[in-house]
Amino acid sequence: MQSKDHAVWDRIFPVKYLLVREDEEGEDGEEQLWARCAAVEGLFVGPVPPPREVLTLRGYAPAGSSRDAMIRPEAAAGLLGDMLIEVSDGTQPVGWWELVDAVVLAQHPCRTDPSLVDVVMGAGVKKLEGGVRTPPASPRFELFTGMNATAGHCLAVEGLFTPRQDPAKIPMELIGCEPTEPLLSVLRRPSRWERAGAELWTLDRTGRTMARHFVGLGIDGARPSVLGGALIDITLTDGGDNRPSPATRTVWESWYQGFPTAPNQWAPYASQGRAEWLRLTLQATRARYPDRSGGVHHLDGRYITDVPGLHCALGEALTGPGGYFGWGWDAFRDCLCGGFGVAPPFTLIWHDAGTARRALADVVYDPEEGLSYFEEVVQTLERSRVTVVLE
Repeated sequence: MQSKDHAVWDRIFPVKYLLVREDEEGEDGEEQLWARCAAVEGLFVGPVPPPREVLTLRGYAPAGSSRDAMIRPEAAAGLLGDMLIEVSDGTQPVGWWELVDAVVLAQHPCRTDPSLVDVVMGAGVKKLEGGVRTPPASPRFELFTGMNATAGHCLAVEGLFTPRQDPAKIPMELIGCEPTEPLLSVLRRPSRWERAGAELWTLDRTGRTMARHFVGLGIDGARPSVLGGALIDITLTDGGDNRPSPATRTVWESWYQGFPTAPNQWAPYASQGRAEWLRLTLQATRARYPDRSGGVHHLDGRYITDVPGLHCALGEALTGPGGYFGWGWDAFRDCLCGGFGVAPPFTLIWHDAGTARRALADVVYDPEEGLSYFEEVVQTLERSRVTVVLE
């Protein structure tokens, strides 16, 4: 379904959102329009922090920035930030947990191995993936920072497998909706659709889809719209996960004006805004593209002061303004395998490379390699048959 085919109606305000769902009765599962909407309240929602808990890492061998938090004299108040715990059964990962705003509360030598430490930490704990509810027979616990850099490993994590309630769903208001028959059918029998879901497409002013979000179809109420006419306002009990933060509204407002056409439009934003810019470039790259190899690409390095900025600049250098070539380390390496418009071999001239070298000198992805994030990117490019010229 093409969003531009449904982006116009005979009203003084524009269509800004489409509610879309696959046609389950059709043979091909085609996307079907359920409603056009003028506005949405509750699209921009900050994440609700999980309750704080106390965990104990037994036999912890810290690495990278986590090691620094352990060896500082004030380590009892060491700030670890967001972390990821990966649990393996000896052969493969079986579960992942996110530790939000982890803080070291206390530490002491491990009783069974004085070269390791037992660390008591406070953190919000979120179960991410995996069906494991109890530790495997021979578990391995790996820790990573928010950058997916290795943060060490430990023998056990006490308190990790505690049962937790799912976070409460955050509702969303669809304002000024023009429903089609499928949505009218839901409104007539809302209980039947409580566990179903659809996609909310956000349109820019040209009618192009700039983002898609999953929303639940549980409906808490429908009423004549505050915008008048034959429109209705609908309250969804579950507006979906992974909604953008209120702090990134200005990034969305920029993209609403149309797909980026000038370089470095991402540069004025701080790290959170640049990360959201990358999310929108990824949304815009829903289909894989034929690759072109060879040629010379110029990377403007003047504004690379953080990791998101590096990936913004790299995507722009290779595929133009608003271009995507990975939003993080793993995605970047995937793009080098092809399918995103550009594939090695080619030449990349990195102008003002010293800016990124200095800004990312302390950002280490793999402590065993000992390279900065900047050096890792350059090395990975060169190993992938990219000629990198640093200027």
